[in-house]
Amino acid sequence: MISAAQEEQEIQGIIKNALREDIGTGDHSTLACIPNTAQGKAELIVKESGYISGLAFAQKVFETLSKDIVFTSLQEDGAFADKGSIAFTVSGPSHVLLQAERLVLNAMQRMSGITTKTRAYVAQLEGTKTQLLDTRKTTPGIRALEKWAVRLGGGVNHRFALYDAIMLKDNHIDFCGGMDQAILATKNYLLRHKLDLPIIVEARDFDEIEVILNHPGITRILIDNFSVEDTKKAVAMIGDHCQTESSGMINLKTIRDYALCGVDFVSCGAITHSVQNLDLSLKAIN
Repeated sequence: MISAAQEEQEIQGIIKNALREDIGTGDHSTLACIPNTAQGKAELIVKESGYISGLAFAQKVFETLSKDIVFTSLQEDGAFADKGSIAFTVSGPSHVLLQAERLVLNAMQRMSGITTKTRAYVAQLEGTKTQLLDTRKTTPGIRALEKWAVRLGGGVNHRFALYDAIMLKDNHIDFCGGMDQAILATKNYLLRHKLDLPIIVEARDFDEIEVILNHPGITRILIDNFSVEDTKKAVAMIGDHCQTESSGMINLKTIRDYALCGVDFVSCGAITHSVQNLDLSLKAIN
């Protein structure tokens, strides 16, 4: 995982790029009819019940555009919000409220959809030791927001990107010429470059698990696309040699069955790549 400082840098980059994309040479609709001295107030209305997230991000957006902002959260990030409730109020220069509106809504609707879906998956893990992991199957350019939303939903972040963990998947193994070759090459690479990174290795069958177990220092074995029964056998095989993670075929109907196999983690791309945004609306208060 990346550090808090790295994540903040990612978030500030998202805000900067999104405002550049949306405002460009100027918000001419606002400039045309609203005096630049005008002050206003608005509220975020929850139009669909769900788990709200992105409040802290919204505040960052408004405050990036102006220091003369008063932002008041009326909900907590990651908490359930009823339809018709108010998530926050914000007051300040009217130009700023209008310029920030679409970015705030786009981000919060997406983040809230992810948090709501993550909550549903996490609920299926109650009473087990298993934790829900996200993946890199995220929207290009806003990964930091989507992974933040997963945490607010009770999930756990997998590696952030390609640079903060080693993950040897099927193509790495095949391109390298086999499991032994891929693991040995990885260990030599980390040694040469003085890098201390976790090593996660994907196994497609029991034979590959056997090979991985012959190599000390592996952080986690990714038990990929195994049936529930075969996952139980794989977990027994691995024992306390390293962490275990199930991936593939994980959905709301199957996630608990895989968790009951005793895996440490289940990973699921659907919590970020197949999400319905939560309906929210920012409205001026007269």
